[in-house]
Amino acid sequence: MRPCLGYLAGLGLTLLAVGLCNALFFSPADWQQGENVRIMYIHVPMAWLGSACYAALAVCGILSLVWRHPIADLAAIEIGPIGACATALCLLTGSFWGKPSWGAWWVWDARLTSMLVLFFLYLGHITLIRAFDDPVRGQKAAAILAIIGIIDLPIIKFSVQWWNTLHQPASLTLTKAPTMAMTILVPLLLCALGFTLCTAALIGGRLCARINERRFNRLLTQEETL
Repeated sequence: MRPCLGYLAGLGLTLLAVGLCNALFFSPADWQQGENVRIMYIHVPMAWLGSACYAALAVCGILSLVWRHPIADLAAIEIGPIGACATALCLLTGSFWGKPSWGAWWVWDARLTSMLVLFFLYLGHITLIRAFDDPVRGQKAAAILAIIGIIDLPIIKFSVQWWNTLHQPASLTLTKAPTMAMTILVPLLLCALGFTLCTAALIGGRLCARINERRFNRLLTQEETL
């Protein structure tokens, strides 16, 4: 598995380098937002990763509670902090983007508020999974929170359709043609794919290290009992 993670990280970094190079030097500025639109190449992938990582947490929670899968709990421990960082970067870059566009660092917009709720859900999951002396209790409590919190993801996705918000609607959907030029869309997709592959490699590497650590501790316990 480790060699595959290396290739995955290498491919992700390559796509990310190409995407960011195009985004910064070759992609045109927006006619309304000017150069500030380049924040999008970080903001949008972080928003995607924040939601995707939480969906993965919910899947791990189901695998843990229903099938008692031991790897699911270990994966949840590693996914939580990475998803929280992605969500925090999404909120931070959104503030930098919103200041020149809306005239404020923060507004209680439906999309922004639901994304902030997602960040707090991550913090709650990270806290719960480490809050008990008995790891099983912490993992169970965190799994329940992850499953309950999944309701926030469709709110994030459809908030711009359900309410009158300042946040612009999605420019890329599965049912309609993209509303942005290819010179903007291609580097955006490259950045999103690059960040996704790098995140998958990071989570996989941390999970492998966590599994090896558990095996090592188990061997030490067996030697002490002998």
